[in-house]
Amino acid sequence: MTNPNPQSGSPDKEPASEAQAAQNALGNTERASTTTAPKPSEPEPKPSLGRLFLDNLWAANTFTVTLLSLVLAVVVGAVLMIISDPDVLHTYSYITARPSDAFSASWTLVSEAYANLFKGSVFDPEAFAGWLNGSNGWQAVLAPISETLTYAVPLVFTGLAVALAFRGGLFNIGAQGQATIGVILAALAGFLLPLPPGLHLLVAVLAGALGGALWGFIPGILKARAGAHEVINTIMLNYVATYFLTWLIVQNGVQDPKRTDAISKAVDTSAQLPRLLGDNLRVHAGILLAVLATWAVAWLLNRSTLGFELRAVGANPDAARTAGISVTRTYILIMVFSGILAGLGGSNMVLGSTASALTPLVVAQIGFDGILVALLGRVKPWGVLLAALLFGALQAGGNRMQSYSGISLELVTVLQALIVIFIAAPALVKAIFQLRAARAARLQTSLAKGW
Repeated sequence: MTNPNPQSGSPDKEPASEAQAAQNALGNTERASTTTAPKPSEPEPKPSLGRLFLDNLWAANTFTVTLLSLVLAVVVGAVLMIISDPDVLHTYSYITARPSDAFSASWTLVSEAYANLFKGSVFDPEAFAGWLNGSNGWQAVLAPISETLTYAVPLVFTGLAVALAFRGGLFNIGAQGQATIGVILAALAGFLLPLPPGLHLLVAVLAGALGGALWGFIPGILKARAGAHEVINTIMLNYVATYFLTWLIVQNGVQDPKRTDAISKAVDTSAQLPRLLGDNLRVHAGILLAVLATWAVAWLLNRSTLGFELRAVGANPDAARTAGISVTRTYILIMVFSGILAGLGGSNMVLGSTASALTPLVVAQIGFDGILVALLGRVKPWGVLLAALLFGALQAGGNRMQSYSGISLELVTVLQALIVIFIAAPALVKAIFQLRAARAARLQTSLAKGW
């Protein structure tokens, strides 16, 4: 028997199918809404501003690592003071019987030493009180700052010289030799050329810069043209400059005719950098030139086309060459500019208030100290300036610390070395103080790519 309405299907099953379909659709909708709609949750409380500040402060960033490196250097320096003093060390032989003797003697020694370090470099409260009651003048109050700035000026120039070469991918170990040639030409211009004041100073300063540029050009051209490594060349040129200075001092027309030892004629007063705070304080106009040089190097690196090329060559010479940058020309310019800065640092040693004549030790160690300053300043211009001020403060305060506390001046050199060691090893500082991780790029100093 055939179905009279074949298209309608079974009348018994069709209503059941529609109801089932509707029920299934409703169930699917409820399940979908249940799975997609998140359950309401309470909002997470936002951390306070103070908590955020502490979290960011106690992290392995540049500021924290540098500050904690100074703290570690001070602590290690205190330990060295204690173990190098026989009287204090003797109190530790009976520490179990009377521990207060050892602790008291150690605290007295360390606190007095660091107090004298601060008084000799930054501020002396006794001198300030004397100025208020009229027992001394204002010069005594500013004397510590004056000494710090005087020692810091040449370090700013040599630190910038090393940092600039670092940013260009070169390791300039020759700042010492470049400063030596700079001080030679500046001194020769200072006592051989009869020029009027003002012009005489300008010529002497330019002569020092020219001497440093010449001594920087030699390793630069050798690196660019022959591929000779700048580290070897600059180290050898340091010796050449040192022995040339030693030979030149005792030559006729250069050596002081009234002296039999190795010392040159004195630089004329017309070629001396003027003192900023009177004749009783040694700080001179070189500090203004140092700040100006810092600004110029910062502008060169960050705002100029040449600075971009310099940084590009320092990052990747092959990629810079592919982009059309002359690596040869850039290498030469890097070393010439580094030499100019180091030469200015050397000229400050004889045109400023540190010395007025050439001696075999007139340059001291400002070129090698400039390497430490550049590392401490993380090869950034303004960081180099601050690092030079710190090293100048250590040197100025170290003189008073030696005189008043009997602490060896060599300990200041140890402090400088410890600071650089800890800063150069941020992972060690992070492990000691359990610092949280920070941006790794801020902890890595891009040193010379050719090293």
